[in-house]
Amino acid sequence: MKAQVIKKFGDSSVFELEDIPKPEAISGHVVIQVKATSVNPIDTKVRSGAVAAVAPEFPAVLHGDVAGVVSEVGEGVTNFKVGDEVYGCAGGFKGTGGALAEYMLADAQLLAPKPKNLTMAQAASLPLVTITAWESLFNRGNVHRSQDVLVHAATGGVGHVAIQLAKHAGANVFATASTDEKLSIGKRLGADVVINYREQSVEEYVKEYTNGKGFDVVFDTVGGENLDRSFQAAAMYGTVLGIAARSTHDLSPLHGKALSLHITFMLLKILNKEHRQDHGEILREVTKLVEEGKLQPLVEEKSFTFDQVSEAHALLESNQALGKVVLTNEW
Repeated sequence: MKAQVIKKFGDSSVFELEDIPKPEAISGHVVIQVKATSVNPIDTKVRSGAVAAVAPEFPAVLHGDVAGVVSEVGEGVTNFKVGDEVYGCAGGFKGTGGALAEYMLADAQLLAPKPKNLTMAQAASLPLVTITAWESLFNRGNVHRSQDVLVHAATGGVGHVAIQLAKHAGANVFATASTDEKLSIGKRLGADVVINYREQSVEEYVKEYTNGKGFDVVFDTVGGENLDRSFQAAAMYGTVLGIAARSTHDLSPLHGKALSLHITFMLLKILNKEHRQDHGEILREVTKLVEEGKLQPLVEEKSFTFDQVSEAHALLESNQALGKVVLTNEW
């Protein structure tokens, strides 16, 4: 089968088109005829060697997000059959195959039925970011009705989903962004209040929107200095959720306000194989929300084919994409 592989770490130009063996179904797994995938920041980090510890062996097929059709079913799999349309974040990391190929071997526990009202490309944009947002908001943050929840990066991959999930939970949702266009999209996605972080300081918007109290839950989807700003924005006894914490920070603000800090690293359940069923269960709930019109993906206007994977990675790394960058398989 055809696949885009990397034989060394490097910039977005390292992808090579190769013919590699097609995977065969094994116990507990299915083979997916891949129709679409999407690029996540972790994919660019794996490609560059920034997180070499979680990278597959060379020649490596990258990308976890996948949408496609089940072409083969392994022993013990009872919830999928040949011909089913599925989606999930099912590989692209150490010990797994990736989605940048004609076929992908995937643990059935990581998959769910594709929402019927989405295209393959739209469905492929959702798994990693939606599982990350879900685990952060609900499993770690226990977000519930009437809480004031601040989501950073309204149009980011995780951020745009987090707005919708927090709103579905009944929270009062505030979201930050840097431009009028992004603020408008955040509002359309369900944010009650949108905040231009370039025009208002943390102190200013905390005072304006919470009377200086701070937010019950702050979801930092950015990392770096923004995690410090999240500590500043949180209310006393509040909760800060993060997904990018490979950095050094002064934790005295947590002590001073008795904050809770929770980090979500969704790849753990893929890499360690334990609790993989959690991801499939989350995506089944997500499918229901999407089909009920309560959750929609934000997809970058410019789409790519698998032969344009280098350009897709370059666009994501340019920080110019608006929404998820998706690729469709036209082989």
